[in-house]
Amino acid sequence: MAASSAVLSRRLAGSGLWCGVTRPLVHIRSASAAEPRARKSDEEQLWEAASDAAGYLPFSRARVGSFFQEQPVLKNPFLEDALLRGYLKRHLPEESCSQAILSDLNAFGERVAKDIDTWGRECELNPPRLVHFDPWGRRVDHIVTSEAWKRLKDLSAQEGLVAIGYDKSFGEWRRVYQMSKLYIFSPSSGLYTCPLAMTDGAAKVIQSVGVSPPVEEAYRRLTSRQPERFWTSGQWMTERQGGSDVGTGTETVAIPQADGSYRLHGFKWFTSATDADMTLTLARVQDRSGSTTPGSRGLSLFYAEVSRDEDGRLRGIEVQRLKDKLGTRQMPTAELLLDGLPAYRLSEEGRGVASIANMLTITRIHNSISAAAAMRRVLQLARDYATRRTAFGKLLKDHPLHMQTLARMEVETRAAFLLVMDVCRLLGREESGLASEFDRHLLRLLTPVVKLYTGKQAVAVVSEGLESFGGQGYIEDTGMPGILRDAQVLSIWEGTTNVLSLDVLRCVARSSGMVLHAYFAHVKSLLAGASGVSSLDPAVKAVGGALSELEQFVQIAASRSPSYLELAARDLAYSLARIYAGALLIDHACWKDASPNDTYAALRWCEQELCLVASKQKRGCYDSSSASMDAALVYDNLIQK
Repeated sequence: MAASSAVLSRRLAGSGLWCGVTRPLVHIRSASAAEPRARKSDEEQLWEAASDAAGYLPFSRARVGSFFQEQPVLKNPFLEDALLRGYLKRHLPEESCSQAILSDLNAFGERVAKDIDTWGRECELNPPRLVHFDPWGRRVDHIVTSEAWKRLKDLSAQEGLVAIGYDKSFGEWRRVYQMSKLYIFSPSSGLYTCPLAMTDGAAKVIQSVGVSPPVEEAYRRLTSRQPERFWTSGQWMTERQGGSDVGTGTETVAIPQADGSYRLHGFKWFTSATDADMTLTLARVQDRSGSTTPGSRGLSLFYAEVSRDEDGRLRGIEVQRLKDKLGTRQMPTAELLLDGLPAYRLSEEGRGVASIANMLTITRIHNSISAAAAMRRVLQLARDYATRRTAFGKLLKDHPLHMQTLARMEVETRAAFLLVMDVCRLLGREESGLASEFDRHLLRLLTPVVKLYTGKQAVAVVSEGLESFGGQGYIEDTGMPGILRDAQVLSIWEGTTNVLSLDVLRCVARSSGMVLHAYFAHVKSLLAGASGVSSLDPAVKAVGGALSELEQFVQIAASRSPSYLELAARDLAYSLARIYAGALLIDHACWKDASPNDTYAALRWCEQELCLVASKQKRGCYDSSSASMDAALVYDNLIQK
């Protein structure tokens, strides 16, 4: 046998089959685990002996081959984002604080890439669990979270991820600074951005109603940079009967106590970040006869601390179960029975819904930041991967169609970023006392528009991003599927797309149309700034034409029934978002330090249909017959039966 092997080796070597060839000739055969082991033929033995002697049988036994695909590398997300750096360079004041902000974001970006991203992944792999009882049968309701989750809380305080928004030394740019930092942090945060959003919202509510006892200490803790003092807040609004419809869906009652406090009794169906230190919640004050006022007029806002008694039991709370969710698994979300929870009323009686308006503004902006951040992160990884993955003889970055796909994702991401940052800019002006009535109208209109639009964008862009990794984008331990699962909540939390579209209509009605007046005037002013830039003429023309169509739609819709506008609400919101994003992209491309890529992004964005609502109006999509025809189509099978 040895002689035969030597002869075979010499023949193969003499034929030149192994000379200068980097990948050896391999004999591949199929096998089935169900088949009995067969005796190897003489030919197989010759092949294996020859290959073993030369070391050329890569897939035998423990050998798995020599090729392993390089994985995408997360680099400093601040340095990897030209648009973020350009936006800040353009807008931040030319003062020492500008350099301090940029330096802090750069250092934080390094920390995200080197450490924090690993913590976020650990939260995904070690989700929270609920321990109802101790070993001796006592009810304890402990929500056990990972060590990484606890580190992220400390980090949030140290980095000022809430505190920056309340730091007056940064003036009107404090919100832009804060949200830029959260934009870098969000995809690596293990969803800790969700409790931070509710913490920020709670601080805003307390600030708006007045920082005084009993919430003075809570406000200091919510906005603290000291980990040992920092608190997070929950947001316990949703009950069994409804989510956004809190007016009719809230059954929790508040029983007045002799000392001026209350005891809350009810069932909260969906409580996010249930391990928080405190919460804000809605309830109906019960009078001496046990009666409550129905509807939104009967709701008041309450503050409650989450604490334990001397026996280790939660005061007035029983955790029924943790929610088993599609995504956001890193964060505990629970069903709670409130059984005498001590609380203090924050709002005037019956003014609970009005009191949470400021909180909704904050949390919706946080939601929008997370959406833009998810888009940017998957694109950064896909861009890096394209420099490492070879297919059909060349790197992915050298395939024009692949680059076209990533470029389309980039345009969507840039539009989302500029939309969100403009809302942050307006919020900063309002909180600093610099906002005009014009600014306040814009902020009120754009907050729901930007939230609903970026939430839908994120799901589409992240899904496309996963596809750019091929099969690996579908494999759990790459971490990619989690980005998509977490993105799905962004179009649901704090108002679904349809709920927010109707909120846009309410906003228009309550302002007697002034929010639209501010919108049209601002878009026109942005376009006027680009009038002398010939390279942007096609984009300016497209946005200007879409704006005219939108004005015509508004004039026509004003004379129609409310049901007409309700059917058009979603398309109207999309049109407002697309036109405004186009104007912002054009404006950014006019900046003195703008790059040709900024111009190209504006042109590409404006190639799409910008005013959906006008084109669909012309096709009769909102006519009185449409609603009944839609219902008939949806329930076609039932109608036939």
